[in-house]
Amino acid sequence: MPEVVVAKPREGKFNKNAARRVRAAGKIPAVLYGPGHDPVAIEVDPKQISRLLFSETGHNTIFDVEVTGQKAAKVMIVDWQREPLNDQLIHIDLKRIAMDKALRVGVRVKLLGIPEGVKSGGILDQVMREVEIECLPADIPSHIDVDVSHLELHQVLRVSGLPHSEKMKYLTPENATVAHVVTIREEAPTPTEIEAAEAAAAAAAAAEAAPAEPEVVRKGGKPAEDAAKKPEAAAAKKPDAGAAAKKPEGKK
Repeated sequence: MPEVVVAKPREGKFNKNAARRVRAAGKIPAVLYGPGHDPVAIEVDPKQISRLLFSETGHNTIFDVEVTGQKAAKVMIVDWQREPLNDQLIHIDLKRIAMDKALRVGVRVKLLGIPEGVKSGGILDQVMREVEIECLPADIPSHIDVDVSHLELHQVLRVSGLPHSEKMKYLTPENATVAHVVTIREEAPTPTEIEAAEAAAAAAAAAEAAPAEPEVVRKGGKPAEDAAKKPEAAAAKKPDAGAAAKKPEGKK
């Protein structure tokens, strides 16, 4: 038997202050809508809704809602909001469903087994954790199980490899990747790190290619700086030409 959620209609203004008063009273505000009916603002028990969301079928759970003064309706949870700090439910949307009409829902994919590629050192990467299907409400599976123990290194599991049946139709493309076995690789450098490494390599190459200034060395191994001072010293020791001219002549 499906679980029955008893709801109470909300009256008055539907603003933030009114929603706070509903939550302060231990309930959460909700909206019930569906084809052929006007939307109804209601309040429900958050514990009941949380239990449904964390059940095996999760948000795809079909249950009955009894609103005071109205006939019970089959519904599903189509949207919910949580308070980010304490993760408590603060609002939900409920949609009326017809058991004889197909629905589009998302269903969790559950991988079973240890792939052969993982035993060889690879990693199983689940790219897609939920697929979209279309089926009657009574045929909605709680999850889709698939055995991946046969996957070798670099092999891919696609939607086409999931279990198929006549009761449901996959709306997710058949060639979409669900999981694959990949190798462990080192983290690639960032573009900034690559640019810095290239700039450092270019600077080092330019410095190596630049010609060095020649060093003139005279005999004895001393630099030319000392040698450049030699002409100045020689000029200081050279006698003055005028002084030589005034030298007295010797006796004959």
